[in-house]
Amino acid sequence: MRIVVAPDSFKGTATAAAVAGAIRDGWLTERPTDDVVLVPMADGGEGTLDAFETAVPGAVRVPVMVTGPAGTPVQASWLRLPDGRAVVELAATSGLPLLDELLPETATSRGFGEAIAAALDAGATGLVLGIGGSASTDGGAPVLEALGLQSDGSGLRALPPLGVTVLTDVTSPLLGPDGAAAVFGPQKGITPDRVATVDERLAAWAARFPHVDPTTPGAGAAGGVGFGLLVWGATLARGADGVAEVLGLPGLLRGADVVITGEGRFDGQSAAGKVPSVVRALAAAVAPDARPMLVAGAIEAPLDDYAAAASLTVLATQTTGEPDDALADPLRFATIAGVRLARMAG
Repeated sequence: MRIVVAPDSFKGTATAAAVAGAIRDGWLTERPTDDVVLVPMADGGEGTLDAFETAVPGAVRVPVMVTGPAGTPVQASWLRLPDGRAVVELAATSGLPLLDELLPETATSRGFGEAIAAALDAGATGLVLGIGGSASTDGGAPVLEALGLQSDGSGLRALPPLGVTVLTDVTSPLLGPDGAAAVFGPQKGITPDRVATVDERLAAWAARFPHVDPTTPGAGAAGGVGFGLLVWGATLARGADGVAEVLGLPGLLRGADVVITGEGRFDGQSAAGKVPSVVRALAAAVAPDARPMLVAGAIEAPLDDYAAAASLTVLATQTTGEPDDALADPLRFATIAGVRLARMAG
């Protein structure tokens, strides 16, 4: 049988590539002659670079030193694709995990712009930008400054020939009660009494670019980096859909007998454009006879769309009696999940 394994990362515990590999190892233990194809997925946040690196033969990581979110240097990398495009992940250059403490007023997205500039300087002919996991709420101004923007609005470097695709699963506008400061500011340390002030700062920044609509869905992504990239002329795409398209997932799904997807927590939000829902929909369209299966750290929503599923928390409880072991050693239980699902496949 042909098995396609296309999970998201299990946030904070394991990358999509590692989870996919563990599921494959378990599956092949039970069914060693099956053809198992790995397509680790992402939604534009942490793990986007890893997903592309694993799924695209010939992709090469290029190291780069950039300004981290705290203003100090951090070692990061961008990914060169064989077609000449580059993948740059904001979480790896300007993300929350890079901070020792929250910096609601001073965290910067500049390093993301520096990594983009480095990729362009190295000859990238197009860009795929993942903007999840931002530590800042600066409207993307430092990104554009790193790309040459001057105070008078001139100097911004041209888009590469193949354009710029921005991957995000956020549809918030830049401003207002559903905007960057109000919705995502608290997780970055912005206190309720400071939300209005930060929103006003973003409004003043947006007013410099009357040709760009700050109500555009996704303009508020990554603390407003989405808006900054719209100013540059980039195209926003729903994260998991965009990753699937760039990875060629529809073509890889054709002829599959089983399609396995997953994420850390499968819940009521999973149907709203998260990786499992995107993979499931694509499989239904191009491989309608394939059996859909799910692996998740925890399963908290109905499984009506899946032929079989495995919860790492349940497997840990059954194996060690300690459900928290699923968080401590997710790959062990993802491997067990692969074995279980292979047995269910018959």
